Amino acid sequence: MTWATTADPNAFATIDVLRRRPVMDLTAALPFSPTPHSIVDLCCGAGQLSRLLAARWPQANVLAVDHSPAMLRWAADTPSRVRYQQADLGEWRPHWPVDLVISVGGLHHVGGHERLFPDLLQSLGPGGVLAVALPRPQAQTAHRLLLETAADGPWSDRLHDAWPAVERTESPSHDAQDYYDWLAPQGAVIDLWETEYFHALDSDVPLLQWLHQSALSPVMDRLTGPELDRFLAAYRCRLETAYPEHSSGGALIPTKWLFLVAQV
Repeated sequence: MTWATTADPNAFATIDVLRRRPVMDLTAALPFSPTPHSIVDLCCGAGQLSRLLAARWPQANVLAVDHSPAMLRWAADTPSRVRYQQADLGEWRPHWPVDLVISVGGLHHVGGHERLFPDLLQSLGPGGVLAVALPRPQAQTAHRLLLETAADGPWSDRLHDAWPAVERTESPSHDAQDYYDWLAPQGAVIDLWETEYFHALDSDVPLLQWLHQSALSPVMDRLTGPELDRFLAAYRCRLETAYPEHSSGGALIPTKWLFLVAQV
């Protein structure tokens, strides 16, 4: 099976259809009535969710925040009324009461959740919602192979600190009980659930990008040109071994997500 290896933002856009289930499941659980007026999308990546929220609530002020300049450049290439901001997500906080703080698939790259999540809850106005979907990459073979590829090559010195220490462990650093214990004392109404998805990918789908859009952003911030291509080729070889093409012509890829919706 031929898996795509280029870090092309257009490839990310074409495969977003396969990422929509976590987005749909999280946004379907949002308890909004009336319409939110201020929305912050954290770890916005290429901005797909930000633009979806702006279209769903045309009167809302939508701010999308990400740490990666590469991702924000790609996001800004698509015209929209969304505002984008580059920031250290471990330290950045809204400075005004927000109706919705949302994140799908990015905050697991940010450490200090025991401080971050209560801070985000406190940034909400009355009735505000914190909604987060956290992939559980530590339990996935693809995540382990990504870290192995980063450590094994001429790029290792530039990638040794690309991911927080919590991501280099063998198991998720926090479970649902942790998040409940951090947020419940603040009087929030909390809904927590975990889902495992199984995605059938065929040779037309770029497995490499689909598995790790957000996880690859630190690589693309540090490596460029031929060296980036060599890294992606090395990672692809490991993925092809771990996720071989089956007799059906595709590969079945499991992914686990933890969902949290907390309302003030």
